[in-house]
Amino acid sequence: MDIALPDSIELRRDLAQVPYRAALEAMTTRNAAIADGTAKELVWLLEHPPVYTAGTSAAADELLDPRFEVVEAGRGGRYTYHGPGQRVGYVLLDLKRRARDVRGFVHAMEGWVIATLGDFGVESWRAPGRIGIWTRDVDGREAKIGAIGVRIRRWVTMHGFSVNLAPDLSHFGGIVPCGIDEFGVTSLERLGLAIDFDQWDEALLKRAGEFLAALEVPCGKDAA
Repeated sequence: MDIALPDSIELRRDLAQVPYRAALEAMTTRNAAIADGTAKELVWLLEHPPVYTAGTSAAADELLDPRFEVVEAGRGGRYTYHGPGQRVGYVLLDLKRRARDVRGFVHAMEGWVIATLGDFGVESWRAPGRIGIWTRDVDGREAKIGAIGVRIRRWVTMHGFSVNLAPDLSHFGGIVPCGIDEFGVTSLERLGLAIDFDQWDEALLKRAGEFLAALEVPCGKDAA
């Protein structure tokens, strides 16, 4: 597998499901260790059992049918679903070593996912006023194919993105995904593409260098 990550960033790939609470605890611990300079930065690719996660802006009336566990995630955003068939990427980077630009970090991560989807022939985009990654569904309407949610502690990032490869899309019906009910949710499977985790991870990691380059401080400027 081609990996465009420097040695200073650990790559962790889990093919078995990782319970969300366990991942959140591990991520929180690692975030603090990175901030203290006692651990490497981390890109963690994984899958969760079915769970609804609540961001800091989650509204109670957007939890329509709590058929799965609901966990307060501590990230920005509203309600999100994670479950089998969805690839989640947790990106823990020290922005003190890079541009201290939260909006720029989110933009770069969105671009990383959009470029990777493009490698599979799927055109996707950002939509003004709507969080996430959007594409054209089988009915021709816009639909969400990826979610973005981050938290920054001591300039170290937490959480990241999720991309719908082949989840059960009916599970999104228990929430108003990211507070947006005017549009649907889609997946690569629904669009006619059978992409497994290995294929997705390989394509994503080939573009990791581009993502990291977008976070660098422009020449002549000081990150501090």
